[in-house]
Amino acid sequence: MPTHIALLRGINMKGYNRLPMKDLAAIFTEAGGRDVRTYIQSGNVVFRAGARAAGRVGEAVAEGIAGRFGFRPAILLRTAAELAEVVARSPFWAPGGGTEGLHVLFLADAPDPARVAALDPDRSPPDAFAVRGREIYLYLPNGVARSRLTNDWFDRRLAATTTGRNWRTVLKLLEMAHA
Repeated sequence: MPTHIALLRGINMKGYNRLPMKDLAAIFTEAGGRDVRTYIQSGNVVFRAGARAAGRVGEAVAEGIAGRFGFRPAILLRTAAELAEVVARSPFWAPGGGTEGLHVLFLADAPDPARVAALDPDRSPPDAFAVRGREIYLYLPNGVARSRLTNDWFDRRLAATTTGRNWRTVLKLLEMAHA
């Protein structure tokens, strides 16, 4: 049974959309996920499910959260193999290298190439980004709070849904997916 990673958008952020991880894990299990594990409080779940069942698990989880907690988060799914590709394709990190300032925005769908081409590469110097497949790699040397490369900006420009993770979290999720 393949391992999947669920990335929930916008939970436990500044007191909004509060969702205890033990409840989230229980909802995933009830939805058909197996060997469910969560990582930190920002909505990262590693679980096992058949390839066809994973999407249904994600939809059932979103409905379960809406019913119990009153909000419906976007849930973006990647397989363990896809997450390994995300790490391998990073233009800003090399194995053994530092992780400071590195982030990934995961997109629900591949963005329109014309919209990607229209993104302003000089929007937030000295920050840098690269769009590769369904991910946007970010290098933010002065931190997320000082950057103008935000989820909202990418969402609007790409007509997309994104959720971001720092590089340490991405590496930890990959480790958990292969454990």
